[in-house]
Amino acid sequence: MQKKIVVHMYLKNGKAVTGFDGKELLEDGDVMSIAQHYSNNGADELLIFDLSDDDVDHEQSLNLIRQISRVIDIPMSGGGHIKNLEDVKKLLYAGCQQVFLNYAKAANIELTEEVSKRFGKEKIAICTDSFAQLQANKARVNEYTSRVILLCDEVDVRTTARLVEVPVLPVSTRADRHGLLKLLMLDNICGVCGDTFSDLNEDLMAAKLEAKKHGVEINTFESNMSWNELKLNSDGMIPVVVQDYKNLEVLMVAYMNREAFEKTVESGKMTYWSRSRNELWQKGATSGHVQYVKQLSIDCDNDTILAKVQQIGAACHTGNRSCFYREILKKDYHETNPAIVFDHLYKLIEDRKQHPKEGSYTNYLLEQGIDKILKKVGEEATEIIIAAKNPNPEEIKYEISDFLYHVMVLMSERGVTWDDITRELANR
Repeated sequence: MQKKIVVHMYLKNGKAVTGFDGKELLEDGDVMSIAQHYSNNGADELLIFDLSDDDVDHEQSLNLIRQISRVIDIPMSGGGHIKNLEDVKKLLYAGCQQVFLNYAKAANIELTEEVSKRFGKEKIAICTDSFAQLQANKARVNEYTSRVILLCDEVDVRTTARLVEVPVLPVSTRADRHGLLKLLMLDNICGVCGDTFSDLNEDLMAAKLEAKKHGVEINTFESNMSWNELKLNSDGMIPVVVQDYKNLEVLMVAYMNREAFEKTVESGKMTYWSRSRNELWQKGATSGHVQYVKQLSIDCDNDTILAKVQQIGAACHTGNRSCFYREILKKDYHETNPAIVFDHLYKLIEDRKQHPKEGSYTNYLLEQGIDKILKKVGEEATEIIIAAKNPNPEEIKYEISDFLYHVMVLMSERGVTWDDITRELANR
């Protein structure tokens, strides 16, 4: 079992706070930037504890969780303020891969079987700080959940982890890095979480490398090829083509020597050798325009690396997103990349919302409101069914295109993006 280093975030009144009392902000409380930091800097999962006092605050937290799911690339689990099955569904729909039930509340214990049967046991975990509580509900936990999130400061983790068959994730507010890594080595422990790892200054990649040295199977960047297998130029370097991992836009070209390559693999941040300055250069170290590694590939001749990255800010020193912003020539053509086509049309619809155009059918639909949009979506779905009975594929192609356009208007009206849809499909 590959173990995880997990970070946590407490939400209260629309801010990230420290601890279950929620009295102090974490840094400046900016939920999105903190979540992105965790995702980009080595965390394997984000736990969200919703500390809401009422339903209004809870809805605000749900909205934040939806936004978090759009900006991170790691799994997210959530819990707190759960009273019924509908609350579990809302968390799952907001982007949580798993929901944990607070076993300090009897109603949550009783809810376990119902939500497990409705959503599947892999979607359900429990959260407890009590050995006795876990012992009393051992059969229920084993049958209807897939993980125990153990608030472990007051319990013996080794003994408690042996009590259940499902994996256990200890969460500690006190343990330092050494203490958390010792917990990671115990049997039936699927990962560790704590205040130490959730500190924004903690080097999670370094912690993972330390765990790996102690024989822990853990997710680190590791190259399938050694530097010696690469074919270098006369300067002992290899060119790197850098590409946005989502839309595949080519951002820049740079060079790596051995030190830059190994630093990139170790840190998860793109690092190059500056030929003009004759020094190692981690992209964004001074500008903040960091490139977080998503994938490194090698070409057929082993002499060029393709890096897919998450680019923060601009890749080009001119301030442009890409270094390739100047057009030399262009032949007119129809873009057929589905992601680009869908994104372009969606942005066009969004632009019509912000800048209405007289005679625009899109503006007509938006002005008529949700009922008119839904009516058109239903009509177009019916047209697809009718067209599907026709052996000529041209008709169904036309109707599906109409349907997708109207669905995009609906998505825009309800604030759902193509990124939301693709993430949801990828999670299934």
